[in-house]
Amino acid sequence: MNTSRFQKEVFPSRRTVLRGLGVSMALPWLESLQACAALTAGHSAGQPPVRFACLFSGNGFHAKEWWARGEGAGMELGKVLEPLAPYREKMNFIEGLFNAEALHGGIHSAQTGQLLSGAKLAPNGAIRSGTSMDQVMAQQVGNRTKVPSLVLGCEASLPNVHKNYSMVYSSHISWSSPTTPTTLELYPALAFDRLFRDEPDRADRSVLDAVLEEATSLRGKISISDRRRIDEYLTSVREVEQRIDQAGKDHRLQGWRPTLQEPNMPRPADGLPQDIDQHMRLMSDILVLAFQTDTTRISTLKLNNDWSQLRFPHLEVNDIHHLVSHNDSDDWLRVNQFFVQQVAYIAERLDAIQEGEQTLLDNTMLLYLSSMLNGHHHVKDLPVVLLGGGGSQIQGGRVLDYKDQPNRQICRLYLSLMDKMGVQTDHFGDADQPLAEI
Repeated sequence: MNTSRFQKEVFPSRRTVLRGLGVSMALPWLESLQACAALTAGHSAGQPPVRFACLFSGNGFHAKEWWARGEGAGMELGKVLEPLAPYREKMNFIEGLFNAEALHGGIHSAQTGQLLSGAKLAPNGAIRSGTSMDQVMAQQVGNRTKVPSLVLGCEASLPNVHKNYSMVYSSHISWSSPTTPTTLELYPALAFDRLFRDEPDRADRSVLDAVLEEATSLRGKISISDRRRIDEYLTSVREVEQRIDQAGKDHRLQGWRPTLQEPNMPRPADGLPQDIDQHMRLMSDILVLAFQTDTTRISTLKLNNDWSQLRFPHLEVNDIHHLVSHNDSDDWLRVNQFFVQQVAYIAERLDAIQEGEQTLLDNTMLLYLSSMLNGHHHVKDLPVVLLGGGGSQIQGGRVLDYKDQPNRQICRLYLSLMDKMGVQTDHFGDADQPLAEI
């Protein structure tokens, strides 16, 4: 987004309003527009926030059964996608996008470690990728919730090197920095504890505390006259906090509230579930619960690794995931459908939770990706499904085909999604413009 357009959108007049927890506070006009933008990217009182989740499964899909045709309720789906049929009108099937950096280097590692960043990967066993789009959002807007982002997984990281690239790349889609994969939580009980155990953490503060901190940090970046305005603003923040505290005691707070104030499921048992279907279901429930309680608004769930070693005895499939992926067999189709069923389950849970006139799915962007189109390591176009409305910002029921378009970087999709989460940037990865259709 260019600066002039951004200024018009964020500053429609000489004054704007910062809203939170049912209280509006006038924000003074600041000369340092760019610095001020961080304070005005929040959602309005009474409106549910937008959430983002990315689900990933490795090794692609059945080459003949990953497809969609038509639109709306009449959209036809290949057998892999059949579990998503109830949500066709809230789904975008996107084909033709690609990740240019995935064309270089080895196969599995070099196609996964930069999937959410578009970054160039370091070879020879070194570890250097790029900050993933979920963590870019978490770093900019994650302080509005207790947990900036929730990063879940169902398969442990691989320690070895494959085709001259570290398998750490195959094991992580979320990266906090170019050299740091985000800590991956495999244990359902520990993920649950992170969401709901109160411990002294800087994220355990009110939204207004976060605004106060951001405003304080601005003082060193803005003009002297703006500092004076900010000081006056901080005083008003303190006064408003006192009013909010009293309103809470009087039970007079209004505006949007999470549908749950505390978990509605018991804490999972310690350790890892023995069965992969139970493990995935628990992690899916925790993701939904995190959104429903507004404990976080950003999450990734890595269902398995690329070059995965998972087995599926409950499907009566004998080989490991990676080996099954190399043939478009009935076993591979069953495994594919099992993974898509996890996405459908999350969509079903989200769509059953009402938030005013919409559902939680309507206020979520649920992105499902793999590192390659199919088990033959095809990466010239990637499999992408987007579910949910992003707070009425995304039209559903569409098949979007970019195969014959010149600018089909998947990072363009990420620019669009980040913008809908209130994170504006001129470029990301190898893209400098969002997808107009998203």
